[in-house]
Order: sequence, then C-alpha cells, then structure tokens
Amino acid sequence: MADEEKNIYTVEGLKRLQDELAERKTVTAAEISERLNEARAQGDLSENSEYDDAKEAQAKNEARIQELVALLKNATVLDEDDLSTTKVSLGSTIVLRDEETKEEIEYYLVNANEEDIFNRRLSIDSPIGQSVIGKKKGQVVDVQTPMGSLKYKIIKIGK
Repeated sequence: MADEEKNIYTVEGLKRLQDELAERKTVTAAEISERLNEARAQGDLSENSEYDDAKEAQAKNEARIQELVALLKNATVLDEDDLSTTKVSLGSTIVLRDEETKEEIEYYLVNANEEDIFNRRLSIDSPIGQSVIGKKKGQVVDVQTPMGSLKYKIIKIGK
C-alpha cells in the first residue's frame, strides 16, 4: 500500500515541492553562479577551495532539481473527499494516546517526502505510520522503535 502512495501528496505538500523546485532553478542557481564567477575571478582554479565548494554546491543543487522533477512528474493530489474517518490512511489526521503516559498527540499522516515531525506531519513509512495504517478507532497498536516497544491507542481519525 505504501509504495502506491509515495507519489500522492497533500495540496500543501505538492505546493512545497513546486516552490522548492522554482527556488532552486532561479534563486539558488543564481547564487551559485555568482559564487562561481567570484571564484573564477580569483585566478588559478586548481587550488581554489571557493571554486571547488561552489562546484559541489552546483552539483548538489542540480541533483536535487532532478529529484524534484522526478517526484513531481507522477505526483497526484490526495482527494480529501475519499478519506475515511473509520480507517487510518494516507492523509488522515489521527489522535494517538500513549498507553503508558496517557499523553495524547495529533498527527497528520503524509508520504515520506512531506514528513515534518516538528509540525506533526508524520510519514506513513515511519514506525508509527506503519503501525497505524489500516487500523480503526479504538485499536491499540504496538510501535517498534530503536528504544523499544511503545503502545498507542487510536483515539480519533479525521480528515
């Protein structure tokens, strides 16, 4: 299931990727070009670390541009009308309760390219994401983490 959903994005996630691509093609590329011109003006390029750094930055920027183009090529937007409120899926907003601490936390399940744990956007490929996909409200799931097993109860499933 997760493999089929890797190119499905939320509206916000797709826009972020499109914005990053535009930024890298224009602003970032121009900044790197300026760095290269400044380094060339210093003379001998064989021992010019600024030139080497700028060339490396250029290569990384181009690689990321190609990655973004590939991601966007087959991207589709998640239709929130198709989301279930009875079963956890990509695009679900869920509230989980830690069965040990009784603390509740809300997550929005997204694909790996949209993950942003600081904004509670959790990848369906993460340990928690994998444990809750397909589950229903009220179910308790075991999440295997590097620090051990955690139990969460699914309190709420929303769109």
